[in-house]
Amino acid sequence: MLNDNATKQPTSTQMWVPLRLLNLYRITLAGLASILCYSDTIPYPLASSNFNLFYTTSIVYLVVSLLNVITIRRQAPLFESQVYAQVLVDIAIITLLMHASGGISSGMGILLVIAVAGGSLLIVGRAAVLFASVATLALLAEQIYTSWSKLLWETNYTQAGLLGASFFATAILAQVLAKRLRESEALAEKRGVDLANMAQLTEYIIQRMQTGILVVDHNKKIHLVNASAHHLLGTTKLSNNDTLNKLPPPLQQQIERWWSHPNDEPKLFKSTETTPNIMPRFAHLGGEEASGTLVFLEDMASVAQQAQQLKLASLGRLTASIAHEIRNPLGAISHAGQLLAESPQLGKSEARLTEIIQNHTQRINTIIENIMQLNRRDRSSPEEIDLSIWLASFVDDLCLNEALPHAQIHYDLTDEITIVRFDESQLQQVLLNLCQNGLRHSTQNELPQLWLQGGISSESGTPFLEVIDSGSGIDPSLAEHIFEPFFTTTESGTGLGLYISRELCESNQARLHYTPAPNGGSCFRITFADPRRRQVI
Repeated sequence: MLNDNATKQPTSTQMWVPLRLLNLYRITLAGLASILCYSDTIPYPLASSNFNLFYTTSIVYLVVSLLNVITIRRQAPLFESQVYAQVLVDIAIITLLMHASGGISSGMGILLVIAVAGGSLLIVGRAAVLFASVATLALLAEQIYTSWSKLLWETNYTQAGLLGASFFATAILAQVLAKRLRESEALAEKRGVDLANMAQLTEYIIQRMQTGILVVDHNKKIHLVNASAHHLLGTTKLSNNDTLNKLPPPLQQQIERWWSHPNDEPKLFKSTETTPNIMPRFAHLGGEEASGTLVFLEDMASVAQQAQQLKLASLGRLTASIAHEIRNPLGAISHAGQLLAESPQLGKSEARLTEIIQNHTQRINTIIENIMQLNRRDRSSPEEIDLSIWLASFVDDLCLNEALPHAQIHYDLTDEITIVRFDESQLQQVLLNLCQNGLRHSTQNELPQLWLQGGISSESGTPFLEVIDSGSGIDPSLAEHIFEPFFTTTESGTGLGLYISRELCESNQARLHYTPAPNGGSCFRITFADPRRRQVI
C-alpha cells in the first residue's frame, strides 16, 4: 500500500513541472517579441510583412501565457487538456508571427519544432503525430494563403515540406526520449520508495533495539540516539544535534579517549546510581576515522541474568549433592542429640551441650535449605504485576503471619507506578526477607516501623520499591559486604538472605542495592526492569 501511494502521488505532481517550464519559455518568447515591437531597431525580418499583426499576436501570446500560469498552478483543467490547448495555441500563434515576418523564409518556422517537441514530451501516445500533423498543415496553409493573396511573389513548398518532415521526425524522437525518461523516472521513483521504506524500516529497528545506539561525529555532535540509549543512560532530554556535554561524564570520557587510543579496552560504567552497568563498544563509520563514531551501549543486566541462570543451575546441582551427603548424617546427629537430651541422668552441663548440638544442627539445616532454594528457583518466570494491588495484599499477609499491627507497616506508591515485571513468588521472597531483616534490626525501638514506598525514578524513568526501617543503619565499613554469601553480623544468621535476594533480583533483570536512610535507618531499593523494554528470558 505504501509503495503504490508513493509511486502514484509524485508522478501526478511532477508532471506539471515540465509544463510549467514550457510555459516559462512561452512567456519569455512572447515578452521578447512584445518588447521588440516597442524598440526602434526591431531586427529584420521580424514584422517585416505586417507589423500590426506581429504586434497584436505578440500581446495576445503574452496574455495567454500569463493566464496559463494560473491554470497550471491550480492544475485545472486537467493536465492533458491544458497540454493540447497550449500546444495548439503555440502552433497557431507562431504561424501568425511567421506570416507577419515574411513567411517560411523568415526562419521563425523552426519555433514550431520546439512546440511539437514540447507537446510530444509531455503526452504519451499518438498525440505527438497529431501535433506534427497540425503544425505541418498550418505551415502549408500559410504557404497556400500567401500564394493566393500574392503577399509574397515567391513561395517555397519544398522548404515547407522539409520543415514538416522535421516535425514528424522531432515528434517520433521526442516520443522515444519521453518513453525512456518516463521509464527512468518510474525506476527512480521506485528506488526512492524502496530507499524510503528501507530508511523507515531501519529507523524502526534502531529505535526498538535492546542495544543502545549513539552516532557521534568528531565535532562532538550527536546525530542519532535511540530509545534504548535514553533508557540505559537514564535521560529523556538527550536529542539529535546535542553535543557530547549532554552525555554522562563516564561515557563522554571513554568516547574521547577512544578517539585518541582506539586500541584501549572499554570499561563498564553507570550513568546514575540507579541505572544498570553499561558496556560501551565503539566503531568507525566509513573508512575514515573522522567520518563519525558508532557507539553501542549494552545493558549488562541481561548478560548478568544469563550468567546468573548458569550459575544457579550449577549451584543447584551442587546443592543436590550437599543435601544427599550432609543431610543424612546431620539428621542422625540431630536425632542422637534429641535422644541424649531425654536421658534422665543428664546433668546441667551435659544438657547445655545437647542444646548447642541442636542449635547448630538446626543452623546447618537452615543453610542447606536456603541454598537449595536457589536450585528450585534457577529459572525465573517474570510476569506483569500490578504493584499497588499486590503490595496491599503482601502487607496484609505480612501483618497476619508476623502478628504485627498494621500501624507498624506503612506503604505508599505514587500514581505513576502501576505495572512491574517480576516473578511473583520470587518478589514475595525478596520482599519478605527485606521486611524481616528490617524488623529484626529495629528491635532497639519500642515499636519497630517499616516503610514500603515506590515510584518512578526521575533519572532513569524505571519503577522502584524501597524498604526502609527505623533501625540504626549499617556501619559504612560493613555496607559493601552485606550482599556477600555467608556474611552476617549476628550469631544466629546464615548470611544468605541478602545474597539470595540480590540473586533473585538479578534473575529478573532487577537490581537490589543499599543506601542509608535519611532518618538513620537502612534503605534497600529494588529497581525493577524497565517495563518499556522487553525482558530477555
